[in-house]
Amino acid sequence: MKKPLLALAAACASAAALFHFPAAAQFAKPDDAIKYRQSAFTLISAHFGRMGPVAKGQAPYDAEQIKANVQLLQTLAALPWGAFGPGTEGGGARAEVWSDEQGFLKAQQRFVQSVDKLAQAAATGELVNVRAAFGDVGASCKACHDSYRQRR
Repeated sequence: MKKPLLALAAACASAAALFHFPAAAQFAKPDDAIKYRQSAFTLISAHFGRMGPVAKGQAPYDAEQIKANVQLLQTLAALPWGAFGPGTEGGGARAEVWSDEQGFLKAQQRFVQSVDKLAQAAATGELVNVRAAFGDVGASCKACHDSYRQRR
C-alpha cells in the first residue's frame, strides 16, 4: 500500500512543480483549468473528510491512517492554486479571486500552513493535537470559501 501512495505523492509533487508557469501555459482551455482545480478540491475534501469522524470522536483513532491522509493532503494542498490564472474565471470561484489577489494568496497560504501544522500534529501521534490542528484546517477552508467561493 505504501508504494502506490509514494508514487501518487511523487506524481503530485512533479505536477506541483509545473505551477511556476502561468496558468495559460499549463492548460489548453480555461475550462481545463477550472476542471483541474475543482478536481484537486474534490480530492482535498475527500482526504480531509476521512479524518472528520476521528476528530469528532465518532470513529476510532488510528494514528497511521491519519498520517497517511495528512501526507496526501499536504501534497494535494499545493495543486489547485496554479489553475486560478487570468482567463480562468468561472466555476465556483467568485470574481474576488482575481480582484483581490493578495487576499486570495493569503487565504491559500493560511490553508497550506494549517495543513503543515496538521502534519506536525499527526507526527506526535496524539489525538488531542490532531483535533486542534484539524479544526484550524477546517477554519482556513471556511474562511476562503466565505470570501472566494460562490454560494450554491
